[in-house]
Amino acid sequence: MSVNLRSVFAFAKEYHQKKESQKDIQYGTAGFRSHADNLDYVMYRMGVLAALRSRAKASQAIGVMITASHNPEHDNGVKLIDPLGEMLEQRWEKLATDLVNVPDGELEAEVARICEQEKIDNNEQAKVFVGMDTRYHSPQLSRAVVNGVLALKGTVTEFGIVTTPMLHYFVTCTNTQNAYGLPTEEGYMNKLITAFKTLRGDSTENGNYKNQLFYDGANGVGSLKMLGFIKKLNGSLNVKVFNSNGKINFKCGADFVKTNHRVPEALPEDALPNGRCVSVDGDADRVVYYFTDSDGVFHLLDGDRIATLLAGYLKDLIEKCGVKLEMGLVQTAYANGASTDYIVNQMKIPVSCTRTGVKHLHHKALDYDIGVYFEANGHGTIIYSNKAKDLIRAASKDESLSEEQRETAKRLLQIVDLTNETVGDAISDLLLVETVLHAKGWSLNDWLASYTDLPNLLEKVYLADRNVITVTDADRVVVTPEGLQDSINEIVAKFPKGRSFVRPSGTEDIVRVYAEADTRANAVQLAYEVANLVFDRAGGVGKRPEKMEI
Repeated sequence: MSVNLRSVFAFAKEYHQKKESQKDIQYGTAGFRSHADNLDYVMYRMGVLAALRSRAKASQAIGVMITASHNPEHDNGVKLIDPLGEMLEQRWEKLATDLVNVPDGELEAEVARICEQEKIDNNEQAKVFVGMDTRYHSPQLSRAVVNGVLALKGTVTEFGIVTTPMLHYFVTCTNTQNAYGLPTEEGYMNKLITAFKTLRGDSTENGNYKNQLFYDGANGVGSLKMLGFIKKLNGSLNVKVFNSNGKINFKCGADFVKTNHRVPEALPEDALPNGRCVSVDGDADRVVYYFTDSDGVFHLLDGDRIATLLAGYLKDLIEKCGVKLEMGLVQTAYANGASTDYIVNQMKIPVSCTRTGVKHLHHKALDYDIGVYFEANGHGTIIYSNKAKDLIRAASKDESLSEEQRETAKRLLQIVDLTNETVGDAISDLLLVETVLHAKGWSLNDWLASYTDLPNLLEKVYLADRNVITVTDADRVVVTPEGLQDSINEIVAKFPKGRSFVRPSGTEDIVRVYAEADTRANAVQLAYEVANLVFDRAGGVGKRPEKMEI
């Protein structure tokens, strides 16, 4: 096979870069994300890059997912998936940014430069998997990705409409010679459902746990796939799907519920009061739980809650079967302080804090035998080391252990199978939560009672240039402008249980201000004071931050 790099430029004429009307765009944790009208040339170039990445990784499969996740319907995006389901290696994020932003006339030379720098042999096979969400412009953008791969004579497998976690799973299965599972939609569903049914056993209800779940699919691929799961669950979990055929993420979905702290539109009447409700996002990699009590008060159980629930249950099982393993929980600065206090002081599980972004949490979770990581937004999973899997498997067969210990080890192995270790997966995480709640006989109210969140809120401050603010210590400490952190500390000291940090956005000229305190009124006042401090000291533009109504 011989690849002529001129073909890269020849194909690119169909995907002309409208550079005069656009700023440079940057590959981040979410890949590239923008209004769909601006993405044709980006998709084409990411197809080219995926083929190069596959060759750089000894012809292993590389995934390309077309989605804008929780963004509005008019947006779309693209991100690459590395061979073991990881986010794209950080060094290659810069290559992606450079490749997308070079003018059309320099595209061939840029591809040649990447090949030379990464020692890529274009005579080797390139294997690329492509998946997309349900947005109406996804098929057109998928075609651009495919043409980018074909320009370098790579081979493409198109999976059509899938969740982001499913594509991560397919890539991992293929590159591990099916050791992780079968790289098909049927293989993915059967692996999760078999483990779930085994764990649940014959009884579908237990104590305060009722077999009824209300599922907000965000009008995205998560609703489509859950309808397929329901058929195979055969009543072992009763799920009522809503928000399945409207505008994606519009007044619904995990991000809407988490940000607005209220139920999504179209919530079924029979979910009120006290119905167990769950929302996923547009590509089904985030999940949050919530309910409305008999007094009409909304209660959210977010990623922090999910992490504590799963970690606590795993700790109990590990201790019961007698396996010596180190478990840790990974959070970001956005985690509620009450959850961190509960994990460290009540559950006695070590906690690490990393920079915001799933890739940072995932990497840190690898330091533990069993690493549980979740962002407060509901994106997270559990990673089990090979050592952990081997020891649990050995315990399940060890005749010197009691029957209860062996059965507990077998249960742990089913938990491993129920987990999508490659990335946060709303459906896998949901089935894990349902398993634990069922085993404990808990309602959402029982779950909520484990600890009380500190009141908190998130504010935005618009700046002329977000780059004037730099941060360190997992986004919790401001480095520049000099003296700003000292001033923040002085404000925080006035509020009982006060905590606040500021973090520049990765994509917009805004700074996010997080604040929490002992009361809602104090959290609001703290956020107001810190936001105005940032506005004054970091070049705020537009409307000055106002105090939120209590």
